[in-house]
Amino acid sequence: MALPTETERAFHAHDHSHCLHEGLARAEELARARGLRLTPVRRRTLEILLREHRALGAYEVLEHLAADGFGRQPPVAYRALDFLVANGFAHRIQRLNAFTACAHPGEDHQAVFLICRECQSVAEAPLDGPRDAVEAASDALGFRLERVSIEALGLCPQCAQAA
Repeated sequence: MALPTETERAFHAHDHSHCLHEGLARAEELARARGLRLTPVRRRTLEILLREHRALGAYEVLEHLAADGFGRQPPVAYRALDFLVANGFAHRIQRLNAFTACAHPGEDHQAVFLICRECQSVAEAPLDGPRDAVEAASDALGFRLERVSIEALGLCPQCAQAA
């Protein structure tokens, strides 16, 4: 039996330490290969996102960072989050004005973010068909497409069952 994918694990109880260790190892490997500096605050910010498995606002991240001695000024969190997003280690979820760790760092991919409206958990799923439609529409208008992000709102399996 194959191990569940990151997407399949997202809405189900599981050992987050695997996600944390795997995600950090991949980020450190990519940072080294790209000549990027994964500073202690950036690394800790990524740990926080990986551990939570849900979208977190910058101020929630800042609370964790402050508890770890990284300071209480908002730029501390925003700079770390900006670095992680810019380098593909995290995503910004526009609908929630929040951030989540990337499930596929280092891979050229587009995603749909499935957001639970109750518990705010987020799953990142591959995006294939809808991207083709967006590319066709952008090509028809001469628009140079750089990135596609789709956010879908609903209920995760646990919240749907509780409802």
